[in-house]
Amino acid sequence: MIYESYVPKQEDRDRRSLVRHRITLSRTKTKLVNKVHSILDKYDYQTDLTDIFSKSGIEWLKSLTPMVTPVDRIILDTSIKSIEVINYQIDTVSKEMSKYAVDNKDIKILLSITGIDVFSAMLISAEIVDIKRFSTPWKLVGYTGLAPSIRESSGKTITGGITKQGSPWLRWILVQCALVAVKYDAHLRTFYDRIRNRKGHAKAIVATAKELLVIIWYMLTRNELYRYMNKQRYEQKLHKLKHR
Repeated sequence: MIYESYVPKQEDRDRRSLVRHRITLSRTKTKLVNKVHSILDKYDYQTDLTDIFSKSGIEWLKSLTPMVTPVDRIILDTSIKSIEVINYQIDTVSKEMSKYAVDNKDIKILLSITGIDVFSAMLISAEIVDIKRFSTPWKLVGYTGLAPSIRESSGKTITGGITKQGSPWLRWILVQCALVAVKYDAHLRTFYDRIRNRKGHAKAIVATAKELLVIIWYMLTRNELYRYMNKQRYEQKLHKLKHR
């Protein structure tokens, strides 16, 4: 009478832990980057560098440390050193992740979707594990927490916001992918605009993320590439995956 809980294989659990760890590292780096930017804004420092956290950018940042107050110098120095360490850690984790991804057919299928890059494909694949454990797309939607909540009161059925149950990692990355997809994918842009005109941007993006997940279920179940894919971008993604 009680459904069996799904327990992924050790390899799948390792892959999922690795991808989640990379997200944690990236979020830590983002906090440090924001701290550095706040100090630069405080002293109104400007540069022509496009990436101040590249190798040349780091050198430029280090040259500024004698020009700030002692306290800000400590914050800037330690933040820069921490970013360098995290960059090395992210690179190490990414190389290990690529071992799981390079021959994974699900990841190659996911890469055909506009808005999904190598990392997001790895995360989606790691969280789903095996599409066959979801007999319908709506069960996958429910697992992700993108299904609307439903409650009954006084004989009435009331539909609310999404449940936010299940995998927060999968829900988060789908929203991020949807934000990119609506800019470059005409099919998903039309879907997004139709809902945005009635309910606003926030609800439209969540609805697009759910639509994207339904598309993913059908693609992985049928072993098919995205119908509206950009072939040139797809080839570039595959090249990036192969040479990570």
